[in-house]
Amino acid sequence: MRKLIIIAAASGALAVVLGAFGAHGLKSLLTAAQLNTFETGVRYQMYHALALLALPVLIPLADLRWLRRAGMAFILGTLLFSGSLYMMVLLQAAWAGPITPVGGGLFILGWLALIIALWKGQRHD
Repeated sequence: MRKLIIIAAASGALAVVLGAFGAHGLKSLLTAAQLNTFETGVRYQMYHALALLALPVLIPLADLRWLRRAGMAFILGTLLFSGSLYMMVLLQAAWAGPITPVGGGLFILGWLALIIALWKGQRHD
């Protein structure tokens, strides 16, 4: 879980850097639609960085194998979802468009894995 926390912190820091870059460095270079796409990538990256940070807190309540699967799905989802949006905007890589929903699917699988982790975990109710 220590590695997940490090990855989460790095992803959160990168989301802040990219958000500032988008708001200040790219604002005059991008169309409103491109800026919106970039900001969507930043937003989802931050959401899932925070979700990753929360996973270790859930260890006493959850099945560790499924908790790790959730973490991996969040990491891969961020790379594919946010990464493809960044590539589409910054590199004009239209080919990256079909990758975005794969990343979104991994986000969904991550949340489902978290539900399973909590369902299978130790019950304290």
